[in-house]
Amino acid sequence: MINDIVSPPTYDTIEGIPTPSANDFLAGHQDNVEFLVQAYKSGRMHHALLLEGPQGIGKATFAFRLAGHILQYPQVVHAPLHLNKPDYTTSLYRQIAGGMHPAVLHISRPFDQKTSKFRTVITVDEIRKVTHFLTRTASDDGWRIVIIDPADDMNRNAANALLKTLEEPPAKALFILISHSAGRLLPTIRSRCQALRFKPLDNGSMRETLSRIGSHVGLDTGNADYMQSLLARSEGSVRRALLMAANGGLEIADTADAILAAPVFDVPKAQNLAQVLTGREAEVQYHLFMEHMLNLIAAKACKYAQDGFVGAADAWSRFWHKISDEAAETMTYNLDRKQAVMLVLQKTHLATHGDLFGAM
Repeated sequence: MINDIVSPPTYDTIEGIPTPSANDFLAGHQDNVEFLVQAYKSGRMHHALLLEGPQGIGKATFAFRLAGHILQYPQVVHAPLHLNKPDYTTSLYRQIAGGMHPAVLHISRPFDQKTSKFRTVITVDEIRKVTHFLTRTASDDGWRIVIIDPADDMNRNAANALLKTLEEPPAKALFILISHSAGRLLPTIRSRCQALRFKPLDNGSMRETLSRIGSHVGLDTGNADYMQSLLARSEGSVRRALLMAANGGLEIADTADAILAAPVFDVPKAQNLAQVLTGREAEVQYHLFMEHMLNLIAAKACKYAQDGFVGAADAWSRFWHKISDEAAETMTYNLDRKQAVMLVLQKTHLATHGDLFGAM
């Protein structure tokens, strides 16, 4: 990690935490590391990689690490069979970290100057930069690497624009698509990529990573009980653990769980939680709550599927999609978040206590 280079902020930047382009520590995922390093060394690496897995487990850090590896060793015969740790004393890695390397294009949600916020989608204008980037910089016969993070956020026009480039990729161009929810990608895009599944980090990797960077958000890694609860709630995602530690995420999850567990829906308690989650400075807390609720619903669907109750699994899956769509509409159209919190709590409480179809 480096302190003297300012990396371009993105929609998911956490204050005090290095961005993936400036992060020199990568935990886990050794099977994917070895596979791609060997694929590159042998000259058999696919021109489009799809890195799939939950948010916050190191996919973007891995993408930038791989980009640096390829640019450091443009001739595959010289490439080692391990992924080098970034050396931020060199111009190569300093340029990558600062978003200034001419051979690396990072596409993410654009910043809207009018609203002073990052947009909720990747637009077609952002994808058009890819064509310009590949055309403008192809004269030196070097590698050109496009990182789209996350590809799930492309709207339909953006996805269709990217598809055209993936169908006829230029020589020595590598696309790295990062996906937190691959089901949101066009099947035609998926079919043109080599997918690699990244698993949530195990507790050992989580502890190691959080011990390195957790102090930046006030994380007390020496508190065994707190850490055990945080690891259980964060589900192998470093990002989720950091956000929960910095924004009262454990308290939010515990309160929501208590409301859902009660036999009678506790309106005053739900209203108090909704008030906390929808204050002027509570955007992160609101997202943590919605993510927690969606994870609970998804877990229900998975459990029913594993136990062989296909009908129930399908119903809970449809319920997840309904809540997810409503949450997205609240964000897109700037609807009343307090009402959104109350509704998702009421509907999930109703579903949890036996009336799933009534909740839908």
